[in-house]
Formats: sequence, C-alpha cells, structure tokens
Amino acid sequence: MKIRRSMLFVPGSNAAMISNSFIYKPDAIMFDLEDAVALKEKDSARILVAHALSHPLYKNIECIVRVNPLDSEFGIEDLNVIVRAGADVIRMPKTETAQDVINMDLAISEIEKDCGRTEGSTKILAAIESPLGITQANQIATSSKRLIGIALGAEDYVRNLRTERSPEGIELLFARCSILQAARAAGIQAFDTVYSNVNNEEGFLQEARLIKQLGFDGKSLINPRQIELLHNLFAPTQKDADQARRIIDAAEQAKLQGLGVVSLNGKMIDAPIIERAKLVLERAKFGIQE
Repeated sequence: MKIRRSMLFVPGSNAAMISNSFIYKPDAIMFDLEDAVALKEKDSARILVAHALSHPLYKNIECIVRVNPLDSEFGIEDLNVIVRAGADVIRMPKTETAQDVINMDLAISEIEKDCGRTEGSTKILAAIESPLGITQANQIATSSKRLIGIALGAEDYVRNLRTERSPEGIELLFARCSILQAARAAGIQAFDTVYSNVNNEEGFLQEARLIKQLGFDGKSLINPRQIELLHNLFAPTQKDADQARRIIDAAEQAKLQGLGVVSLNGKMIDAPIIERAKLVLERAKFGIQE
C-alpha cells in the first residue's frame, strides 16, 4: 500500500504555489478547487490545475484534486476537466453517504470511457465532514473499488456539532476513531484533517502524535513547513528499524525451514507483529527519525 503521510493542499487559484509546490516533496500534492477558491475564480482555477497536471515535474508525485461537489454548479465541469487532465485521485468533499461515492464513481467512469483513459485508473479519496457522514463511515468506506481512503474534514464537522476545535482534540476523537475503524475494516487508508495554526509548531506535533498513535496513515497539510515535521514523526527510529529487520529475517528463515512457528530470542512472533514490522521497514525507506 502506498505511503501517504503528507498531502499538501495547494489552492487552485494560486498560480505561484501551483508553479513550484512539487519542490517541497510531500507524499501527495492536493490541488484545491473547492473551499480555497472564490466563486469568481472557479473557472480559471480549474484551467490552472489542469495545466499543472500535464507538467513533467508533477508526473513524479501523486496528484490529488479536490473538486466541488457533484451537485454544485461547478462539480461536473471540474470532474470532466480534471479526469481528462490525468489526476491520480479525486478528493470528494462533504461525503455523507455511500451513494455520494457511487455517483462519483459512475461519473468518473463515463469520463474515462469518453477520453480513452483506463477505466478505474482514477482513484477516489472521500472526505467526511459532517455528523451524518461519520455515522455512515462504514458504508462509505466499502462503496467503491476506486477508494484509496477516507479523510476527516474537521472544520465543517465541529461547526455542525456546535462546538469548536480544542488543543486536545477531544471533540474529534469519536470522528477520528469512526473513520479509522471504517477504513481498516475496508482495507483502505485513513487521513486526518488539517492543523490550521501554521505558527504553532508544538500544537501541530501534539496533534500529529495523537493521530499517529491512533493509527492514521497520514494527514492533510496546509503549509510546506509541516511536511518535514510530519515525516520525521512518522519515521521509525533506527532501533525500531533494526528490530523490524530481525523479525522479518526470522520469519523468512522459519518459512525456508518449513516451520509453522516463528521465534526470535526465545519469543514467539505472530502474524500481527510480522505485519507491523513490514510497515516499519516500508516507512524506514523514506528515512529514519532524527
């Protein structure tokens, strides 16, 4: 499964950011045609992002595009242009039901057929941003083979709860756990919401530690300065990487010997521990924690 620790939001109307955001090396660039773009700039932003998707330097990084909702006046046009331009993933905003995802899947399929793109090659990331969406997380997570993951959008969610975000994030705990459980049950990834105070580095790290401990795969970001902080946090220590390598080596040795039981230093190693070791080694390919 692809490592997606960081997904950097880039406003679709910001030509300067679009021209060079690949230099920051997030795991994915997330061009935004929805909330970050004013109504009068929707059409020009769509064109800017479509041109960016054809840029050679964006071919080396996963490109996600957050489109406007399908039932809005901009949704279908966004999708038509962006799928044809070659976006890797479409981020659906305000996903509330499985039918929302099914409708998006069908719309993408029609465009892929029409433009000759391989059917199914455009993936979907569903953002859940409301209490209704959270209650439907399990159904959403299993609604389409295109889904790579589900993501929390916190700002609309807490407003609907009639509260506000706190440093501890207690108001988001149920939503985060619901999304994570639904994603894992469906075998897809789970992504956390943005941390909007870009000047509060310690606050960002506190939230990032929490979502890593919960089990999230990554986080949406709004500032390039947050990328290195997040990547370092998700990176294993050298000690963890060395232990993971020993576990994998022991498992491989046991398999070669035809043994049904894996042991390391006198301790039994079961399948969950082996899978965890594989994840640690996969993350270690991207760097060791400083």
